[in-house]
Order: sequence, then structure tokens, then C-alpha cells
Amino acid sequence: MSEVFVCEPQGQVLRSEQDALDLIGEAIYRRVQWVAVPAERLHQDFWELSTRVAGEFVAKFANYRHGLAIVGDISVHVAASSSFRDWVREANRGRQIWFVADLAELERRLSGDADG
Repeated sequence: MSEVFVCEPQGQVLRSEQDALDLIGEAIYRRVQWVAVPAERLHQDFWELSTRVAGEFVAKFANYRHGLAIVGDISVHVAASSSFRDWVREANRGRQIWFVADLAELERRLSGDADG
């Protein structure tokens, strides 16, 4: 997937707007439009919409017109909050922020084959 910067599963926990900017900077350096972040790299506050961490984090990607894919099993978070579940559903309908099960699903979505 040459058009995506894929973050390693190991590494610092991502939470802040600066973390988002660092990822965007890496994407710009690599000349790609998408960043794939393993779900386990995101701070617990990301999954609780009331903290506004998720909104601030993804807003940076929207502002810089880069895509963000959260990769991995988020079923626990979806089950815990109807608001979060609704946000994931809406995000996945768009072209900026996606929640995908794995990199293969991301690749299918990027190629335009969302069903395959």
C-alpha cells in the first residue's frame, strides 16, 4: 500500500493534537494521503467522545486533507457507546476517516471496492 503510511503497532500511545500533526508530517514527508493507525495505539480517551480527544485528533487530518484509517477491532468501544457507534458509522460513509478491521479492508476501500 504505497499511498498509505502504516504506523507500527508498537510505539507511543497517541492522544494529542501534536501526535496527529506528527503523523500528518510523516505522511507529507512520505508523499502519501492516508495514515493507518492501529487501534491499540490510541489512548483510552480517544474512545470516549466526551473527552473530545477523538474530535481534536481527527480534525487535524481533516484540516490538512489527509485520510486517517483506524485499523483493528474496535467492537468493545462500539458496544460501549451508541454515540461512538453512530460516529463510526458516519465516518465510514465518508472519505476522510475510516474504521477498518485490517489493512486488507483499507486497501479494498482505497481501491474503490468497498464490498470486496
